[in-house]
Amino acid sequence: MYTVCEAASCPNISECFMRGTASFMILGRYCTRNCAFCDVQHGIPTEIDDEEGKRIAMYIRETDIRYAVITSVTRDDLPDGGASHFVRVVEDIKKSVPSVTIELLVPDFNGSYRSVAEVMSSGIDVFSHNLETVPRMYPDVRAGADYFRSLEILEYAKSMGKANVLIKSGIMTGMGETADELDMVFKDLALAGVDILTIGQYLQPSRNNLRVSRYVSPDEFEKLKLDAKKRGISVVIAGPYIRSSYMAEEAYLQYI
Repeated sequence: MYTVCEAASCPNISECFMRGTASFMILGRYCTRNCAFCDVQHGIPTEIDDEEGKRIAMYIRETDIRYAVITSVTRDDLPDGGASHFVRVVEDIKKSVPSVTIELLVPDFNGSYRSVAEVMSSGIDVFSHNLETVPRMYPDVRAGADYFRSLEILEYAKSMGKANVLIKSGIMTGMGETADELDMVFKDLALAGVDILTIGQYLQPSRNNLRVSRYVSPDEFEKLKLDAKKRGISVVIAGPYIRSSYMAEEAYLQYI
């Protein structure tokens, strides 16, 4: 059983593990999309592993993980985008380790509100879906995705009125976006009801991926954090090494 943290050689792995946090990827290793920023393999999806949740639960129990982030490749080949498998994984984890806090970092489910409602009702603590970048950059950065569809997913999740489930998103900087475009994204996220936002530096994972446009300074990240909070987002974690699952438990605890 491998975590995303280990597979991606994340620079924050030691810190997160010491804090009892880990991220797991489900629904196979092949993604049906091919986003320019992502190094996950693109190809024909594999069969769904019904025992996946049980193995993750065993790993969590044996390593004393307190906060688990469950994410996945995008599965446009599945009618529900994989929502039912997310639910099954959550159920298996909760049966084995009922005390663990669970954050689901989900794909856009092709805009299916039914899929969003399904995972929102699964007993999770945080519903997360990343916008990743500003609308103008979507054709170059997130082929097959749609900014407003992703925004609507977040807005619908919030509208379900589940006070015990926080809504979270994440974006990357250094792809060619402008400060005004980022501020517009902050405004959109606040209006959608997002509770937690992560802002990090895009780092090119391989020579085949999108090149970094520029590196954002720590002072700029601090300003972006303040700008996002001014727009109405309660908890903002920003910095060069920030990833959507980095310091996930701390961000959650800051809100509650």
